[in-house]
Amino acid sequence: MAHPAWNEDTGGAVYRSRDPICNLRIRVCLQRVTSTSLLLQQLQQPSCQPGQQLISLATLGSHNTASGYRPEEEEEEAVIGWQEKLFSQFEVDLYQNESACQSPLDRQYHQDILKLEKSGGRKNYRIFTYTDHDRFTNMEEHCKRMTTSAQEAPSYLAERMANVRRRRQERKPMEGSVFKSRIVTWNPSEEFIKNNHVINTPVQTMYIMADLGPQDKPGHGDCEHVLCTIRVDSNGVITVKPDFTGTKGAYRIELEGEKRELWKYTLENASAVVQREEEEREQRVFKDLYSRHKEYLQGLVGSDFEMTLPGSLRLFINGEIVSAQGYEYNNLYIHFFLELPSRWSCPPSQQLSGVTQTCATRVIGKERVAFFSFPFTLEVFFTQEDELEGSLPQWPVLYFEVLSLDFWQRYRVEGYGFVMLPTTPGTHTVTVSTWRPVELGTVSELRRFFIGGSPELEDLTYTRVPSTFQGDRLSRFGFRTETTGSVTFRLNCLQQSKAFLESSSMKKRMQSVLDRLGGFSQQGSLYSVLEAFQRARRRMQEARESLPQDLISTSTAQL
Repeated sequence: MAHPAWNEDTGGAVYRSRDPICNLRIRVCLQRVTSTSLLLQQLQQPSCQPGQQLISLATLGSHNTASGYRPEEEEEEAVIGWQEKLFSQFEVDLYQNESACQSPLDRQYHQDILKLEKSGGRKNYRIFTYTDHDRFTNMEEHCKRMTTSAQEAPSYLAERMANVRRRRQERKPMEGSVFKSRIVTWNPSEEFIKNNHVINTPVQTMYIMADLGPQDKPGHGDCEHVLCTIRVDSNGVITVKPDFTGTKGAYRIELEGEKRELWKYTLENASAVVQREEEEREQRVFKDLYSRHKEYLQGLVGSDFEMTLPGSLRLFINGEIVSAQGYEYNNLYIHFFLELPSRWSCPPSQQLSGVTQTCATRVIGKERVAFFSFPFTLEVFFTQEDELEGSLPQWPVLYFEVLSLDFWQRYRVEGYGFVMLPTTPGTHTVTVSTWRPVELGTVSELRRFFIGGSPELEDLTYTRVPSTFQGDRLSRFGFRTETTGSVTFRLNCLQQSKAFLESSSMKKRMQSVLDRLGGFSQQGSLYSVLEAFQRARRRMQEARESLPQDLISTSTAQL
């Protein structure tokens, strides 16, 4: 029977398993095919007589006893478990001497070898293993190449990362721990880098090896060859390189030297197959476990969904002050607060104001930009009143001021602005231009430049309509300002109300104020149109009341 073609695909394969990794078993079959020296001996013999068969592979194999190899030495099979240690002849010779044992692992291996000697010696001859704690694993990961080229020169990053090993880090977070005072280490030491630059996913490694040296001289490190590498991480991902042979051909190893011996080996998954009854029982256990975990989570969250009161609207905003650009001075920070109109409220724990960190600017294009990335959260409620159901409510406004503080503690106002919170749910990116008040003459600007300080607003709501204003018309005539930069906000808005649920169930549009606040796409334009319509209607009613009664009756009679 002809042998199948060699398997040239030595790439790795990735598997995922929920079973404990200790159940993994791999069957390795190693066999010598032939040697070049034996082939030359056969070719140097006299030519075959007529009718004689050609040289067969069996003739070149184990049946030829002239080479001194016995059949049992030409083939070896071993079933290896996960992290199972099989000693090589070199390790047996090394660890037999107790004086050569330096580490606790070496002394443990010394005891294991003594037990093997008492039990009749090791059962394996050429196949052995290196576990996760052996020196070979450290050296292999340290000297790992990125390409197959023999002239590959390791880069600076590869040399630095060679000392970083992915191992199990049994680090449990301490409850009640506080942040370190030194968040950034400016001059890290080599030991600090090795201890902290650890890949998050811990990995364990195991190597299945073969000693392909001469029969009379086993235990040479140059004759050790890697048959298979198995890596397992904490997520149950198993990487096998090369992959299990299965129906594919065997892998081959061609040795260097005069003989150029050829070996082949196969890899099979010899793990015990789960019986159908055990698999069904395991599925029932997992199902029961998942149901208990689901009940536990439901107990933490609660069965009742938190709903707003009838006739109220809940507005939740996850906001971010992204950046500020176009300002004159460096080291900017922003002070902001939210103004709640009538019929709006917030929880007692809600903070309606805040201050960002001081941010240095950098030049991008032709402008100086300060990236804050400052997050904030707002949660407010609107309550509808029956007597005001026909009126349009006012929407909350976010006021802010941009300030600067330099190295000499000189404080300056860079600009004022406000943001009307979006009336529709979703993500909104808003860029607001700002201004600052100025005085006539150069004295104010000189004072601002040399000692800091500038004209300020006593009430930030003056950037829009002051909260204390009670009149019909607001005049800012004579108030001098100067355009400065702009601030970019990113707002993620959520709205919750029982009116939305009733609207979706009744399949009709509501006519209350909450419906107009609900987030229809035309809300922005409808708000301004309806407000203008109400103003025009009031003016028309006032004009109609001022007309004489006989004129009104005459026009009515003509119609």
